[in-house]
Amino acid sequence: MGRPPCADPARQEREGRTMPDASGRQPGGARPRSVAFIGPQGAGKSTLMDALLAAAGAPPRRGGPRGMGTELRLAHASHMGDSWSLLDCPGSVEFAHDAACAAAVCDLAVVVAEAAPGRAAALGPVFRMLDARGTPAIVFVNKIDQLDGRVRDTLAAMQAQTQRKVVLRQVPIREGDHVTGYVDVVSERAYRYRRGAPSERIALPESIRAREAEARAELLEALADHDDALLEKVLEDLAPEPAEIYRPLHTGELSGAVVSVLLGAAEHNNGIHRLWKALRHDVPAPEETAARLGIAEEGPPLAQVFRTVHAGHAGRLSWARLWRGPVKDGTALDGHRIGGIHRFPNGEAQKAPEAQAGEIVALGRMEGVATGTTLGATPAGESLGFPAPTPPVHAVAVVLEDRKDEVRLSAALQRLAEEDPALQVVLDPESGQTVLHGQGELHLRAALDRLSAGAGMKLRTVRPQVPYRETIRHAVTQHARLKRQTGGHGQFADVKIRIEPRPRGDGFAFAEEVVGGAVPRRFIPAVGEAAEEATAKGPLGHRVVDVAVTLLDGGFHSVDSSDMAFATATRMAMQEGLAKADPVLLEPVHAVTVSVPAEYTPNAQRLLTGRRGQILGYAAKEGWEGWDCVEALVPAAELQEFIIELRSQTQGLGSYTHRFDHLAEARHR
Repeated sequence: MGRPPCADPARQEREGRTMPDASGRQPGGARPRSVAFIGPQGAGKSTLMDALLAAAGAPPRRGGPRGMGTELRLAHASHMGDSWSLLDCPGSVEFAHDAACAAAVCDLAVVVAEAAPGRAAALGPVFRMLDARGTPAIVFVNKIDQLDGRVRDTLAAMQAQTQRKVVLRQVPIREGDHVTGYVDVVSERAYRYRRGAPSERIALPESIRAREAEARAELLEALADHDDALLEKVLEDLAPEPAEIYRPLHTGELSGAVVSVLLGAAEHNNGIHRLWKALRHDVPAPEETAARLGIAEEGPPLAQVFRTVHAGHAGRLSWARLWRGPVKDGTALDGHRIGGIHRFPNGEAQKAPEAQAGEIVALGRMEGVATGTTLGATPAGESLGFPAPTPPVHAVAVVLEDRKDEVRLSAALQRLAEEDPALQVVLDPESGQTVLHGQGELHLRAALDRLSAGAGMKLRTVRPQVPYRETIRHAVTQHARLKRQTGGHGQFADVKIRIEPRPRGDGFAFAEEVVGGAVPRRFIPAVGEAAEEATAKGPLGHRVVDVAVTLLDGGFHSVDSSDMAFATATRMAMQEGLAKADPVLLEPVHAVTVSVPAEYTPNAQRLLTGRRGQILGYAAKEGWEGWDCVEALVPAAELQEFIIELRSQTQGLGSYTHRFDHLAEARHR
């Protein structure tokens, strides 16, 4: 077996690849930079990152073809003397919080898109997430070999999804129906793709000259809006040098005004070396990113934790971006001593003695440090913003096959919630169920798979119980008498109560109208407490709400009466009286806001009405061109698995938020 390419120092020197030394420093002295690969499910982000790692000298990835990712992946690489941290983000909308966390700490996002214009709508939420963080971005149109129509149509579809100006950096070269290469719009050089190898330079085909000139003019016009020197050349019809184009391009990307588009096919290694070159020149330096986030360049070490992982024997690892450094193993940050620094060269864990400013590393044994925490803050309170997860939209109740594992389950669920802030674990005191809330079926299934594998427990899931309530329609008067003789002091109490309905939402109320001392004052509080306790479970099996109980009359015994006796008699009266008062089942109704692209608004409305929803109206979603918000009132029982159907009817783009609104008489159960 020969050595992998990265193990040959002479070859590294010839090809411009150099590995960092033990401290993580690079020969060129530049600070390490970070890139996140973000995009819709199925765009090929993992394949692209693997291709970039291979081009940087990494050995082939083990494990065969990669399926759909459900976890954030970190790898370190060195290319042309520069050190890189690469983050591969899951593409499913259910793991959008992972992508948002990566965007919060990276220098630039590579938005991986498919060539088909019809898939561009899936980029809308991605661009808006990047806009919210102010994260610079470039687009890599993957699977360019599958392009059926014109690349300008793909570009136009992308432009409809973002306020940033989308500019084409490469024009595809076609031979018949196949894309065989590209022309670099800035350098005006043509290249032919070679399967599994770097592209080769060729003469610029005459057939592409007109389209290339058009694309170049569009690029210059877009950049001239942000650069006076370039604008002057454009107005004077002078051809700018490549350096005069790259400067405003970098500035525009850094400010978020511009997003450039590169082409390729990661599966065939097409466009990979050109992407590496673009990253080398376009990705902001860590100090530029720090300045964008308002982080002072000088000061003590400063790190931001953006992911928490429980990694078996390695224990708890906190993935963190080091904004200022260096830090060494054993360094204390805000009272937390680092118990190991881990890098992931080519994706494989490796311990390191220290980490430099700009790096993304895993810090060991940072117990009690939550995801999003800023470590090493100055006394002035330097703290960085961090994205909050979107509210959960799907839930399952977790049931153990063996009840002896209940303590272990509680600890394992706590670790799950620490790893993924988009998960919520709730112990429902009413039903006794342990309910796991998340972003969808895939999100919860992935979490439970990790739970089962890590804790070795057999689990199953059931639907969470809906918190139904009940009330009464009519007022009743009920009498109850308790008389027991047990040999010593007996028990005696006599109560007459009125039970009547109250307006919806008014809750429970107790009053007394006793006259003549029929019930001594000292026993009346026990009657009120017992009446309220009796509403915990009504004749239909649920908590009773919105009732008023009034003590009208009663009787007592000077020796045998007690608080306990009056409480027992009251419960007897409540049980019998509620059953006679025409009980009715109430179900919780939620106010729901569904967000979808406008073309799917009719689908969303049909889904809502099909689930007993009352449509209140719809309107354009503020700040989201081409999207609508549909407002409705929907019974909580109908929201179970609603997100699954909504996404299936909207190409995975639909989402919703909800909150409890009111209780209403249940039409179905």
